[in-house]
Amino acid sequence: MGKNRQDVPANLKWRLEDIFESVEEWNKLYDEVSGEINFSKYEGKLSDPDTLLECLEKINKAVYKLSHLAVYAFMLHDQDTRNSDSLALQSRVDMLEMQFGAAVAFVNPELTSLPTEYLESLITDERFADYDYTIKQTIKGKPHVLSKEVETMLSQESTIFGGFQKVFSMIDNADFPYPSIKVNGEKVQVTHGMYGVLLHHPDRRVRRDAFKAYYKAYIGLINTITAAYCGNVEKDVFLARTRKYGSALEMSMAREDVDVKVYKNLLRSVKKGLPLLHRYYKDKKKLMGVKTMHMYDVYVSPIEDAELKLDYEDAYKVVKEGLSPLGAEYARLLDEAHDNGWIDVEETEGKRSGAYSSSVHGLKHPYVLLNYQKTTGDVFTIAHELGHAMHSYFSEKNQPQEKSGYTLFVAEVASTVNEVLLLKYLMKTTTDEKLKKYLLSYYMDMLKGTLFRQTQFAEFEYIAHDMCEKGQPLTTDALCKVYHDLNKKYYGRSVRSDDEIAYEWARIPHFYRAFYVYKYATGIITAVSIAERIYNEGQAAVDDYFKFLSSGGSDSPVELLKLAGVDLTKMDAFDSCMASFKAALEQFEALN
Repeated sequence: MGKNRQDVPANLKWRLEDIFESVEEWNKLYDEVSGEINFSKYEGKLSDPDTLLECLEKINKAVYKLSHLAVYAFMLHDQDTRNSDSLALQSRVDMLEMQFGAAVAFVNPELTSLPTEYLESLITDERFADYDYTIKQTIKGKPHVLSKEVETMLSQESTIFGGFQKVFSMIDNADFPYPSIKVNGEKVQVTHGMYGVLLHHPDRRVRRDAFKAYYKAYIGLINTITAAYCGNVEKDVFLARTRKYGSALEMSMAREDVDVKVYKNLLRSVKKGLPLLHRYYKDKKKLMGVKTMHMYDVYVSPIEDAELKLDYEDAYKVVKEGLSPLGAEYARLLDEAHDNGWIDVEETEGKRSGAYSSSVHGLKHPYVLLNYQKTTGDVFTIAHELGHAMHSYFSEKNQPQEKSGYTLFVAEVASTVNEVLLLKYLMKTTTDEKLKKYLLSYYMDMLKGTLFRQTQFAEFEYIAHDMCEKGQPLTTDALCKVYHDLNKKYYGRSVRSDDEIAYEWARIPHFYRAFYVYKYATGIITAVSIAERIYNEGQAAVDDYFKFLSSGGSDSPVELLKLAGVDLTKMDAFDSCMASFKAALEQFEALN
């Protein structure tokens, strides 16, 4: 049982009163915003720059207030999910956001219909400086905008075409026949969360039983899942063709203003680096002392009993020391976060599980939710979530609201930079060889899971959509063969690609949000490249990194990463990440 929240010291809880002093104050702003969501007087008049500017500024003010209402309601609920009052606040915000979305729905279609020359004139108008990137994106999207009638129909896209994702979610959650296995003589249900726990179990029989039982359940549902996934792929291809894109991949990348070349660079780089991963599994197999390494063996650490078991205060000090290459201002903000109500640390009754960082423009500071335990993973989680928080802090401090929010493409960069810097610090300062081996294994597993595994997923998505675009049938057998072949390619000869793993594609919810998972891989490639540059070049690299942290969403994410010295349209960053993996592997082998 977790602690009661009132028993947690104040310095280990976030301060939501820094957003609103009370729910009464929240209600007052809510009523104010409710009376302001009416933009009808601007409809049909956006061809006048003065009217357009007035409309955009009024929308921005409403977004500012709405975002504060939303972040407070959701965080209040997350600190105790049993509280029905906070759930009611969430529901009210959801309704208000829907009203707001409907009220401003005319803006983008109307802007897009205006002459390019007019939109280009706005970009050079200083009054529209906060909106110049948004307008550039509007111009870029014009060739893919259809008639008003068709656009009105497609505006229901998320409601209609999101049905495939909903079907899979119902299969995977509500209707999934969770199997049970015996663990230490006790019956244990293999839920989605428990499956990951059981794959780390020291007893190989438990891992095998969990693996086989879990996939047997998916195989029993495979025809329905295939129908849902194929429908989702066909939907992506239909929309891409309807909107006159060359492919579903091109359409997806265009939404975040990222060159398709980045995706293909990732696939090419990882293919080139696979021999290093195969070598790691060969070493791991030898250390584990198994004749055959199965898919249910790959998550077990070959280094036992080497965890960092630190109290939170000690862990925070280690994190701060690990991030010292980022300079005095960063260190000051870490102290500020620790001392002044940024972080909710302890697991308590009813509190949301996991960890995250949350912030919106205009808050006094970002917020971090933790459920800290004395594990190595949780020490790194502190660094990870503070990376998100600092990215938000600097972007919101240096950018206007319209440009302060960064895209998902770069969202994991700052968090992973922190993790890599922390690992480098621990490797440099520890004298315990066993801990060094554990940390190297931890780092390589992080790269394995985020770089190699997510790229395997990305390659599967690429092949599945390409097959559909070429008119090839997406059957269960075809998809399983594609995935099984990829698994053999990625894991190599040291790991047996068990027959069941051919069905792994059928359990990945991210596949219903096409071409999303690659961002995890490009995120870690970017982060490793930046961290290596900070260690090798010092202050010049730190200065460039802070330019990126302060850039928000002011330009294409690929262009913003160039501020930190990373160009994903070229191969340098990809090569740097693989070199880092190789260096860790060589150190690991030298210690064994």
